[in-house]
Amino acid sequence: MRDRLGRTVTLAPVDEDNWRAVADVRPRDDQRGHVAALAARYVLLSLREEVWNSLGVLADGEVVGHLMWGRDPTDGTYWIGGVMVDAECQGDGVGRAALRLLLRLLAERPDCREIRLTYHPANRAADRLYPSLGFVPTGEWEDDEQVVVLRPHDG
Repeated sequence: MRDRLGRTVTLAPVDEDNWRAVADVRPRDDQRGHVAALAARYVLLSLREEVWNSLGVLADGEVVGHLMWGRDPTDGTYWIGGVMVDAECQGDGVGRAALRLLLRLLAERPDCREIRLTYHPANRAADRLYPSLGFVPTGEWEDDEQVVVLRPHDG
């Protein structure tokens, strides 16, 4: 998968070699109402809560983002969270490429029937990105964020 600049986008588990770079990923200042100030919060959630799995987003081998995924043990639904592209790399198509990679990985799991995520409707980038990838609103809300779903094997 490539971003708009032609860089190869890959996903990598957060490990002893890249955790500092992943933890330092930060959004633009105007996005802090919708995501954490640093990806470190999401990395810690992955370490402390057994549900989440953090991944670093790399462009040509350099860490430029974070995302995490998890599987709800009660109903088997897969979730995506902690999607963050470093402020300096936003608009380059890194987030879209990373999400496409993750969606492909999750859809390959035989038990993956649906993938969900939440986002605040005032997050304009998310409001454009997720529907373009096939996510549709469920009508459900978690706090002030709408829940959207993708069923990878429909149609």
